Amino acid sequence: MVGCRRGCVVAVWASDGIVDRRRRGHVDRKAINAWCMYDWANSAFMTTVAAALYPPFFRSIALQAGLSENVATAYWGYTAAISLLIVAVIAPLLGATADHTGGRKRYLGAFAGLGILFTLSFVFIGDDTWLLASVLYVVAAFGFAGANVFYDSLLPGVARGADIDRVSSKGFALGYLGGGILLVLNVLWVWRPQAFGMPDAQFAIRASFVSVAVWWAVFSIPLFRRVPEPALGRRAGGRPALSEGLSRLAATFREIRRYRQLLLFLVAYWIYTDGLGTIIRMATAYGDEMGIGLTDMITALIVTQAVGIPFTFMFGAVARRVGPKRAILATLAVYVAVSISAYFMRTALHFYALAFSVATVQGGCQALSRSLFARMVPREKAAEFFGFYSTSSKFAGVFGPLVFGLLGQASGNSRLGIASLIVFFVVGGALLLRVNVDEGMEAARSR
Repeated sequence: MVGCRRGCVVAVWASDGIVDRRRRGHVDRKAINAWCMYDWANSAFMTTVAAALYPPFFRSIALQAGLSENVATAYWGYTAAISLLIVAVIAPLLGATADHTGGRKRYLGAFAGLGILFTLSFVFIGDDTWLLASVLYVVAAFGFAGANVFYDSLLPGVARGADIDRVSSKGFALGYLGGGILLVLNVLWVWRPQAFGMPDAQFAIRASFVSVAVWWAVFSIPLFRRVPEPALGRRAGGRPALSEGLSRLAATFREIRRYRQLLLFLVAYWIYTDGLGTIIRMATAYGDEMGIGLTDMITALIVTQAVGIPFTFMFGAVARRVGPKRAILATLAVYVAVSISAYFMRTALHFYALAFSVATVQGGCQALSRSLFARMVPREKAAEFFGFYSTSSKFAGVFGPLVFGLLGQASGNSRLGIASLIVFFVVGGALLLRVNVDEGMEAARSR
């Protein structure tokens, strides 16, 4: 394994057989663009399904089944938490197995296929079958999150050194654009269903879920055609991949303690991304409970997609000047202000202002967190360690919606739930301040 600091020439990545093309004077831009296009593809699930339409759709079904307003919101929080908990438990095993078998793209395809199939299945949800709606969403979100374990682990193979920040940010920016384009189309369907040959808004919502599945499938194709599969070790001695994966997982638990700065970053990320993920998944459910109309909420989310594109690129540029850690800390300060303000939200105008504020930092925080982690990861263990990265974010995603739901159910409304997110951003930021990035990069290169 060979590494370098910012500005130097990267040598051959001998451990997985991938040659850094910059040594030969060019970058494989087709592979980079194909990798980024998966963000374009799967972001439709986060925008149309997880963030925009599914939370109020779920709440309407739960209310028809006789649940109260705050309990319906709480049950959505529990649904989001369960889907992430399942991925958190198995992600390290998935990463270890894929590193051993060299099958990152194969596993990515399997999980993406699962997510696409169950997103299609949303059309079978009845008017009061909230439990079925919960189960189907859990499986679809599991496929989405599981695929991202292997998608993220491909990043060190398509970008090197300082380019990792830029490529990671480009992926998130394309995700904003792709998810935003489809969201606009879906919103038009819901607002004016008859103009598109649909009988009513409920039909349009279900048609939107189908469009997400198709979009996700079609725009994933470039990744499978253009991005190379890292040529890592294959199964030895006839041991099954699962057995070998368990063995490697146990070894990873022992080894990760050797990477002190990486581990400290993981803990910080686990905490602050808890708050970030909760805002994404609970925003429209919270707004719906506060009486904000679906039209205003979805319009605000479209604005978020549009604003997020330039600001994601901006944070990539800022990171080159001040470093990714300082740039992430700046985003967390904005999230603290958003959490405080959301407690007092009363009108649609407030929702628009909060959505705009989140849009300025959301993509930058996620992209730079991913690239900062990639800087400190031993490259021959990328999928295995990105399994831990995914685990930290998914476990984080469990506690945020869970706390949100419990506080909302106990207090009778969800304002205390949104206020509780302040703790996640403050504590996560405090731990991130203690991370020594240079020491973490050196540890990854020297072992």
